[in-house]
Amino acid sequence: MAVDYTVIVVYLAGMLAMGWWGMRRARSKSEFLVAGRRLGPAMYSGTMAAIVLGGASTIGGVGLGYKYGLSGAWMVFAIGLGLLALSVFFSARIARLRVYTVSEMLDLRYGGRAGVISGVVMWAYTLMLAVTSTIAYATIFDVLFDVNRTVAIVLGGSIVVAYSTLGGMWSITLTDMVQFVVKTIGVLLLLLPIAVVKAGGFSAMRAKLPTSYVDPLGIGGETIFTYVLIYTFGMLIGQDIWQRVFTARNDRTARWGGTVAGTYCLVYALAGAVIGTAARVLYPHLGSADDAFATIVKDELPVGVRGLVLAAALAAVMSTSSGALIACATVANNDIWSRLRGLTRRAPDGDGHDEVRGNRAFILIMGVVVIVTAIALNDVVEALTVAYNLLVGGLLVPILGGLLWKRGTVQGALASVVVGGVAVVGLMAVYGILANEPVYYGLLASLAAYLAGSLATRPTDAAVLAAWRERLAGRTPELASEPVPAPQ
Repeated sequence: MAVDYTVIVVYLAGMLAMGWWGMRRARSKSEFLVAGRRLGPAMYSGTMAAIVLGGASTIGGVGLGYKYGLSGAWMVFAIGLGLLALSVFFSARIARLRVYTVSEMLDLRYGGRAGVISGVVMWAYTLMLAVTSTIAYATIFDVLFDVNRTVAIVLGGSIVVAYSTLGGMWSITLTDMVQFVVKTIGVLLLLLPIAVVKAGGFSAMRAKLPTSYVDPLGIGGETIFTYVLIYTFGMLIGQDIWQRVFTARNDRTARWGGTVAGTYCLVYALAGAVIGTAARVLYPHLGSADDAFATIVKDELPVGVRGLVLAAALAAVMSTSSGALIACATVANNDIWSRLRGLTRRAPDGDGHDEVRGNRAFILIMGVVVIVTAIALNDVVEALTVAYNLLVGGLLVPILGGLLWKRGTVQGALASVVVGGVAVVGLMAVYGILANEPVYYGLLASLAAYLAGSLATRPTDAAVLAAWRERLAGRTPELASEPVPAPQ
C-alpha cells in the first residue's frame, strides 16, 4: 500500500499547491468568484464535467449498477441530459447576464425583491450538496487509511476548504482540471476495463446475472422519471452549475463546452453502471451496494493503479464539494448577508481586495458549517434528496418562468418559491424524505402559485423588461471592475 499512499499524498499536496497559486490570480471579485469570466472551451468543459460528477455519480453510480445493472446508469445519465439541455438552450443567455448568483438573475428579471427568499432556498440546496460530498470522504479515507468517520470528514473537508478559501474559483478551476484528468484515467481507462476483464467479459456477466441486469429500463419507469425530474431539471437551475456558466469566455464557449461536458457525463454514467455490474458478478453478497466501488478497487486492482483509482474517487468528491462550497458562500454573502444588512452593490471602482477578503471569509465560515453538519449527518442519499427537492420544488418554476414567460411577475415568483418550498418540506415530513410525492406535488403547487400570482397582479414594468432584454442580448456595458474577455 505504500505506493498507493504516495500517489494519494502527492495528489492532495498538489491540490493545496494549486490553491496557493490561484490565490495570486484572484485579485478582484470577478476573478475570485467566476475566474474573471474568461475560461476557454477546454478548461470550461473539464471544470463543468468535474462539478457535476461527484461522489454520488462515482461511488453511488457504481452502487446503482451493482443493484440494478445497466439501468443503474439512469441517475448520472439524467445529470448529463440536464447539462446538455442547459448548454444548448440556456447557457448563452445565462452567460450574457454577467451576474454572480441565480438570485441576482431573478432580481433583474422581476425588478427586485425576489433575492433574499430565493437566496435562502438556494443556500439550503448548496449547503446540503456540499455536505453530501463531504460525507463521502469517510468512505474513501476509510479504504485508504483505515481512519474513523469524523477524522476522514475533517481531513478531506479541510483540504477542500483550504484551497477554495485561498484562490476561490481560480483554484477550484485548476484543481477541477486535474480532477477531471484523474477521473478519466482512473475510472474510464483503468477501472472500467479491469473490472470487465476480472468479471470474465460481457458474455460471462450476462450469463451469471438475471436478464434484468441488461434491461435498460430495469430500474423502473417511475424511478427514471423521478431522476429526470430532480437531476435533469436540477442541472438547469443550481447555483453551483450557473456559477460555472458565468466563468465562460463567451456564448460559444458556454454552449459547446457544456455540450462536450454533458456528453462526457453520459459516457461516465454507462461506465459506472458497467463497473457496478461487474462487481455484482465478483461479489454477489455485499452488505451494501455502495460498498461495491471500494471493494472492487481494494481487492482487484494492482498496487499503484489502486492508488490512482482511489485518487479518482477522491477527485470526484472534491470537485463537487468545492463547487458546492463556493456556491454556498457566494449565495450566503451576496444574496443573504449583504441584503439583510441593507448594503448596496459596491461601486465599480470599489476596493476589489476588500470584496475578495469578504468572500474568502464566507468560504471559510461555510466550510466549517459544512464539515460540522457532515459529521452530524449519516445518510448521504437523504441529504442529497433534501437538497434537490428544495431546489426543484422551490426554484425551478420561477427561474424557467422568468426565462421563458414574459407575463411572470415578482409576486408570482415569490409565491412560487414560498409555496413550493413549504409544500416540499411539509410533504417530506408526511411521506418521508425519500418518497417521490414531495417533489411531484411540491412542483405542481409551485407552478400553480406562479401562474395564479402572476395573472392576478400587474405585469412587470416595461422598463424592467426592457433592461432584462438588454442583458439577455449581451448589450449591457461591461462593469469597470471586470476584465473584458479576449476576442475570439
